[in-house]
Amino acid sequence: MRVIIKDNAVDISAWVAGYIAYSIKRAKPTAKKPFVLGLPTGSTPLGVYKELIKLYQNKKVSFEHVVTFNMDEYIGLSPEDKNSYHYFMHENFFNYININPKNIHILDGQTKDYAKECEDYENAIKAYGGIDLMLGGIGTDGHIAFNEPFSSLTSRTRIKTLAPSTIKDNSRFFDNDISKVPTQALTIGIGTIMDAKEVIIMATGENKAEAIHQAIEGNINHLWPVTVLQMHRYGIIACDKAAAKKLAPPTIDYFQNIEKMGG
Repeated sequence: MRVIIKDNAVDISAWVAGYIAYSIKRAKPTAKKPFVLGLPTGSTPLGVYKELIKLYQNKKVSFEHVVTFNMDEYIGLSPEDKNSYHYFMHENFFNYININPKNIHILDGQTKDYAKECEDYENAIKAYGGIDLMLGGIGTDGHIAFNEPFSSLTSRTRIKTLAPSTIKDNSRFFDNDISKVPTQALTIGIGTIMDAKEVIIMATGENKAEAIHQAIEGNINHLWPVTVLQMHRYGIIACDKAAAKKLAPPTIDYFQNIEKMGG
């Protein structure tokens, strides 16, 4: 595991955006062999999307041959709903870069056949040869995508009932009204995330400190789904100092020294 710790959310967002842009350029994607990028929603990646838009505007990166797969979508919300992840992604990212709309993949929360939608999503990812780089956030309870505590660590894309803590955390996007937050979502599975060639999990703020402590220093277990990243060959945790607050000083020293020495 690689751990990146920066002073604040702005700095960590800039680092992650730079790494994504570097990865895309390194791959030299084409129409026949695009770069496949997994993307999250929520407040944590907003800074990354702003930085990526700047990099695109400054001609530092192109998304012409990039294919995206979003992690999840609420059940019951239309793409036009301001709280849907379709709306979120277009308003905060897709509308400002040169991505082909046909290359954007987001689960359909209004589907009449959840099982088929999830199976088709998995098959679409496989058809592109898998996800090259998966970016994700982390919940205060350690969930990744909508894989709540006690999710199978080998789970695939499926329907998931949201934990009360997740509903409470996400109520900030619904006028702080818990009753307005959907209780179910379609989500890629932990196994789907782990299949990606590289995975970056972001965390900012002191409220994520326990989750980051468990992710790096805890045992692998389904109570804290993010701990599975310890098993990934190329897993990265990118966090600010506030989120790293509960890490032991020797742990912080180790990872910071590794980065100073060039990894």
